[in-house]
Amino acid sequence: MTQPPRPIEGRGAPGQRGGSRLNFLIVIALLAAAAYVAYQAAPVAFNVSSYKVYMQDTVDKAVALGQGEEWVRTQLRSGGADYGVPPAATIEASRGGEGRMTARVRFVRPISLPGYTYEYQFDHSVKSGQFLTK
Repeated sequence: MTQPPRPIEGRGAPGQRGGSRLNFLIVIALLAAAAYVAYQAAPVAFNVSSYKVYMQDTVDKAVALGQGEEWVRTQLRSGGADYGVPPAATIEASRGGEGRMTARVRFVRPISLPGYTYEYQFDHSVKSGQFLTK
């Protein structure tokens, strides 16, 4: 049984030249696109997470201080500028049973991606802690 001829040292088969360079460029392009998406989306995710905590703190403070619904709406709207909440956001506040306060904020935030604009839908509700009403 004879073995097939071996390629000359330092050279691949004729159809394989440049294949690794193309793969490298594809991987670099994908990594760059992923980094850009993360660069655009990470600040929005961080601000949204922080604003949810701010919402909870605001309704808890409103109950503790005996403030009304209008005070909660004002606080959430004025504090929202620090978290990237658009001025056109819908902010609702109401006092429920047992003296608890409920707040709901809704807005749409566009995130620019390569060749596409993603519209992030924020809709979050919070309710004051029960320990404050007892």
